[in-house]
Amino acid sequence: MLRKRRLDEPGKVEVTFELPPTFWADEIYVVGEFNDWNRQANPMDHLRDGSWSLTLVLNADCEYEFRYLIDGRDWMGDPEADTHRPNEHGADNSVVSTD
Repeated sequence: MLRKRRLDEPGKVEVTFELPPTFWADEIYVVGEFNDWNRQANPMDHLRDGSWSLTLVLNADCEYEFRYLIDGRDWMGDPEADTHRPNEHGADNSVVSTD
């Protein structure tokens, strides 16, 4: 799930990426255009209730493709993303829009 909040700072939007506690994993990363697809730049926090969360500040009025990387080997999209786009690996990237 994605939650978005426009910030007082012009041109910036706070985006929170969330996954429910049903994901059994040791680590989950959010990987996408906003971090040049760096597999280790943005780890999600594993919260006490078992859910996963990461908040990033992104540029407003943009679209960013992303995916979740689970335990360094399994890629997953976000079914609740704003939209999806096919990638070169035969899967779909999730898209978050900050407009």
